[in-house]
Amino acid sequence: MRYKCPDKKSAISILEASQREMKYTESLEVSEDSGSTIVRNTYECFRMLGDSLLVSEGIESEDHIAPIKELMKLKIATDRPINLVDNLRRLRHNINYYGYKPSLEEVKEVKAIAKSLFEKIKNEVLRKIKQ
Repeated sequence: MRYKCPDKKSAISILEASQREMKYTESLEVSEDSGSTIVRNTYECFRMLGDSLLVSEGIESEDHIAPIKELMKLKIATDRPINLVDNLRRLRHNINYYGYKPSLEEVKEVKAIAKSLFEKIKNEVLRKIKQ
C-alpha cells in the first residue's frame, strides 16, 4: 500500500461508480451466459466500496485484498456476514484465472449476497467518508 493525501471527492466518485455498476448488474438475468459477468461485476462493486474507504484515508491499494479487508472492519448489522464478500473474491479469482464456470445456483447466491449486503455497506462507507 502507498500513502497519499486523503481524497474524499475521489472516494465518493468511486462509491457512486460502484452504485451505478451494481444497479446494472442487478438488472442482468441469471443465465449460463451471464453468470461469470454477474459474479465479476458484483465482486468489483464491493471492491470499489473498499477502495473508496482507502482513498478517503489516503491509502492506495496495490491488490484486491486490502479493499476487502477494509470492508471486513465495518461494524454494521447485516442479514448475512460481511466476510461473504471474500468468498466472492475467491470465486471471481477462479473464474478469471482458472476458467471456472459458476453454476446457476452460485450466481443466484451471489445476487442474494449483493441484495443483502451492498446497500448497508455502501451507506456505512458513505457515512465514514463524510466524517
